[in-house]
Formats: sequence, C-alpha cells, structure tokens
Amino acid sequence: MTSRLKRIRKKPPDGWELIEPTLEEFERKMREAETESHDGKRIVEALWPIFKIHHQRSRYIFDLYYKRQAISQPLYEYCLENKLADATLIAKWKKQGYENLCCLRCIQSRDTNFGTNCICRVPKSKLDASRVIECVHCGCRGCSG
Repeated sequence: MTSRLKRIRKKPPDGWELIEPTLEEFERKMREAETESHDGKRIVEALWPIFKIHHQRSRYIFDLYYKRQAISQPLYEYCLENKLADATLIAKWKKQGYENLCCLRCIQSRDTNFGTNCICRVPKSKLDASRVIECVHCGCRGCSG
C-alpha cells in the first residue's frame, strides 16, 4: 500500500525534503489509528486518535509557516492544496480566541444539544476542577485555555 504522500503527482516546491520525513511519520501514525481495533470503545472514541493526529499534522505545518517561518509560502500552499493540513482549521487558529482550537466540530453549534459550543471550549477556570471533561467529538479536554 502506497502512502498518500507518494501519490501526489505535482512536484513539491523547494524545502519539501525537510518536512517529508515528519509528514511520513504522521501518515504512518494515521494508518495505525485507522486500523486499530475498536473493541470496547464507543463509536466516537474510535475516531479520537484520528482527530488528534489530524490536529498535530496541521499544527506542525502551521507552526513551520506562521511561528518559525521555516517553510516558504509555495510549500505551505502546496501542503494545503494536497490536504496535508486543514486550511479551515488553520484559518481559525489565526483568529483571536481560537489559537488552540482542537477541531472545527467543537465550534459548530448545530452539533450540540443546546445550540452552544462544545464543553471543551469553556475555560477550565469556569469548570469544576474535580471532574474530567472530554469532548464527545474529538476527546479534547479543553482547548480554550
């Protein structure tokens, strides 16, 4: 089975060889998470590792481009075009208050019972410290700070 990175037909821009090993590692972890046994887990819990790896891969590319300026704009756009990073999630990270957003489902009010944001978007200071609260969508334990 070939990796998704190998199936991209367009020639990558300069600097690709620097990030390719890390993206290959994310791809390997994603394949493991997809094939992992779901025995004893709720349906939503089986998806949590996939959401986590997707977030980590997008955050890696975001940090390289916006925080460390380690990759060029053509390489960044190449990663977005080939869906190696989530462009809509990155767009949210650039907005104030969403810098640590775990996934887009957590801010969609249509996915909640009462038409509000997910519980992980409530600041930890406003929650009961004795309870561990996990997002039903992605397993996040609080991404609002």
